Amino acid sequence: MSTTTLAVLVPVLPLLGALAGFAAGRRAPGFVRPLAVLPTLAAAVLAVVVAARQGGRAPLLAATELTPTGNAALPVELAFHLDGFAVLVAVLVAVVASCVQIYSTGYLRDDPRYASYAALVSLFTAAMLLVVYADDLIVLLVGWEVMGICSYFLVGHYWHTPAARAASLKAFLVTKLGDVPFLIGILALASAAGTFRISTIVTRLTSSLSDFQLDHPTAIALLLLAGVAGKSAQFPLHTWLPDAMAGPTPVSALIHAATMVAAGVYVVARLLPVFTASAAALVVLAAMAALTMAGSALAALAQDDVKRVLAYSTIGQLGYLTGALAVGDRGAATFHLLTHGAFKALLFLAAGVLIHAAGTGSLTAMARAGGTARRVPDAYWTLTIGLLALAAVPPFSGFFSKEAVLGAAEHTALHPDAGIPAASGWIVLVAGLLTAALTAAYATRLWLLACRGDAATRDAAAPRPAAPAGSAEPVPARQPLVMTLVLWFLAVPSLALGLFYDWLPHWFGGGSLAPTLATSVLATGAAAAGALIVWAAWRHATARGTADPGPVLLGPLHRQAAAGFRLDTAYDRLLVAPVRGAASLARFLDREVVDAYVRGAGTATGWLGAAVRRSQTGNVQTYLSVLLAGSIVLALAVLLAGA
Repeated sequence: MSTTTLAVLVPVLPLLGALAGFAAGRRAPGFVRPLAVLPTLAAAVLAVVVAARQGGRAPLLAATELTPTGNAALPVELAFHLDGFAVLVAVLVAVVASCVQIYSTGYLRDDPRYASYAALVSLFTAAMLLVVYADDLIVLLVGWEVMGICSYFLVGHYWHTPAARAASLKAFLVTKLGDVPFLIGILALASAAGTFRISTIVTRLTSSLSDFQLDHPTAIALLLLAGVAGKSAQFPLHTWLPDAMAGPTPVSALIHAATMVAAGVYVVARLLPVFTASAAALVVLAAMAALTMAGSALAALAQDDVKRVLAYSTIGQLGYLTGALAVGDRGAATFHLLTHGAFKALLFLAAGVLIHAAGTGSLTAMARAGGTARRVPDAYWTLTIGLLALAAVPPFSGFFSKEAVLGAAEHTALHPDAGIPAASGWIVLVAGLLTAALTAAYATRLWLLACRGDAATRDAAAPRPAAPAGSAEPVPARQPLVMTLVLWFLAVPSLALGLFYDWLPHWFGGGSLAPTLATSVLATGAAAAGALIVWAAWRHATARGTADPGPVLLGPLHRQAAAGFRLDTAYDRLLVAPVRGAASLARFLDREVVDAYVRGAGTATGWLGAAVRRSQTGNVQTYLSVLLAGSIVLALAVLLAGA
C-alpha cells in the first residue's frame, strides 16, 4: 500500500470510529470502548509507518479536486502534503490521542455519557490530523472548524454544572471571534496567490526563480494571526483556555498537548513565508509571544487549582512556539511543539490521577493535594518528571527544545537574517529568559504544594470537603491500571525526546537545534534562581502556617495575577456590556416602535370597523337625515366653488 494511501487512512480511521461510536452508543455499549481505542490506535501505528517511510525526504503530494469554485484557477482540492514536519506532528497527535482514549477507559469508566465523549474525542483527533496533512486551505479550514465544535461539546461534557456550560460557550465564542478574520485572511491569501494549495503558495514565495510577491502581506498575516491567537490561546484571545478546565481532565490533556491549541501554531509554521514577507507582522507576532509568555507565567504562579496552573503553563509554552516562529525558525518551534505535547499530556493525566486520589472531584486548592501524591507513587514520580521537563531542567526534553527557541532568538537578535528584524529576536529572547525563571518558579510551587505538603499543613490550609453529589470528576476508590501505564508511557518522551535534537533537523529541512552556551547558561541560571526563590518562600510560608509561597512572592500583584489580570472584566466592560446595551436598545425599538406600528395598524382598523358598524343603525329616518345633510353640504360646496 502506498504511503499516501496510508496517510489518507490516518484521519479516516478515527473518523469512522467516531461515526460508529455515535451509531452504537447505548444500543451496543459493549462495543463503545473498542470503537474508541482501536481506530485511534491503528491511526497512530499508520502515522508512525508514514513517518518512517517519508523519512524526512522530499515531500509527498497527492490531490484530487473536490469541487469547482467558479474560478478555474481556484478549485478546492482534497490535497495532502507529507513532509518531515507534517508526519512528525501527525505522530504526536495520534499517539497522544491514543493515550487519552486508553486513559479515559479507566478515568470515565462509570460515566453515563462516555459513548458520546469517546466518539467526540475520535472526531476531534480526525479533525486535527486533517489539519496536519491538508495542503488545501479550505480543507484545512474544515478540520479547523470541526475541532471548534468538538471542543464546545467536550469542554461542556459535564453540562449539568454551570461552570462547564459557561466554559464551553466562552471557548466557542472567543475562538470564533478569531476565526472570522482568519477566514477573511485565507480568502485574501488565496486570491492574491491564485490558489488554495499551501505548498504552491510557499513555493512561489520562497523560490529564487519566482518573482511573485503578496500585495498586502502585513494585512493578510495579521488576519491569519487573529485566528491563530484564538485557536492557540495567545494574548489577547487566551482567556478561554483556563476556564476550559471545567471539562474532563483527559480532554484538557488532548486540547493542550496535541490538538486544538497546537493547530494555530502549526498553521503559522506551514505558512511561515507569508509572515516573513512582512517585518511588521513578525514584530507583532514577537510582541504577542512576549506578552503571552510573561503574563501567563505570572498568572500561573498565583493559581490555586492544579489544572489552571497547567492551563496558564500551556499558554506560556505556546508563547515560546510563536516566539520561535517570530524569529523565522520553524524547526525550533516544531521541536518544542513535540516535547511540549509529550510532557504536557503527562502533566494533565498525572493531575487526573491526583484528582481521583484526592477524593474531592477536583483539586481546587493545591494545598489540599499535599501528601496525596505520596499515596499514589506513579502519579508522584511521573508528575515530577513532567514538571522537570516543563522547567527545562537538563537533560529532560523541555531543556533542549526551549534552548532551541532561545538560541534562535539570540541568533536573530545578534545576526538578523534578511527579512527577520532584530527587534523580534530581542523581544523573544528577553521575554523567554524571564519566562524561564517564572516557569521554574510556578513548576516548583506546584510540586511543593501538590507533592510535598504534609497532611497537617494540607488540612489546616484547605480543609477537604466531601465530594459533592453529581461531582464533575468521577472518584473511584482505586486507580485503574491503564491510567498508570499511560503515565509511564508518556514519561519516556518527556525524559528522552530532547536527546534527538541532532537528528530532527533532517526532518525540518535543516537548521541546528543544538543548545548554545550563552542561552543555556542564562536560561538554566534563571530557572535555578526561580526555583530556589520559590523554595525559600515556601519554607517561610510554611513556618507561618500558610503553606503557599505565591502571595509572598507576588505581593500586591498576587490578587490581580490570580484573576488573570482581570482581562475578562475589561472585555466585559469594553465589549460585552456595549453589545448587551445595543441588544437591549434593539429589543426596546422592536417592542415600542416596530411592534407598536404593527399593533397600531390592527387597532386603527378595528376602530374604523367599529365606527362603520355603529353607523349602520337600521333606522331609515337616520339614513334619510344623513343623506339630506350630505346633499346640503355638497350643494353648498358647489355654490361656494362657483362663487
